[in-house]
Amino acid sequence: MARMYARRRGRSGSKRPFSSKLRGKPPEWVEMTTEEVETKVVDLHNQGLATSAIGILMRDNYGVPSIALVTGKKITRILKERDSASKLPEDLQNLMRKALRLRKHLGVNTRDIHNKRALQLEESKIRRLVKYYRREKVLPADWKYKPETAEVVMRG
Repeated sequence: MARMYARRRGRSGSKRPFSSKLRGKPPEWVEMTTEEVETKVVDLHNQGLATSAIGILMRDNYGVPSIALVTGKKITRILKERDSASKLPEDLQNLMRKALRLRKHLGVNTRDIHNKRALQLEESKIRRLVKYYRREKVLPADWKYKPETAEVVMRG
């Protein structure tokens, strides 16, 4: 399937194999218990890592293939239970961060028409994602993306 704003196709990548017998049970070779994994996830989040970085670090350094398999909960659910989850979803934060970088670039390079278009595309992705999160009640119904306030939100 082609991408939304480009005529290229997406990159194929490896997918984790589906195994119904492993569903809900951690593999036998995982050495960490559920409590250890949960405390390590919270510790890594308190160090400033995002949820995707936590999953990669747990896989590569601690030998936990899937936190959801070991704990039965996803990383965001673990962080919400421990009251340390961020207010905005990570994918929305990443898009806002990219849009702010583009705005800063366009402040210096005002005639850069290619990046003006890139900023328009990024902000439309943000608005579409905000619409989804408002519908799913992750964000408040009156939440709106404003570039002026996004910079303040991303700092804090």
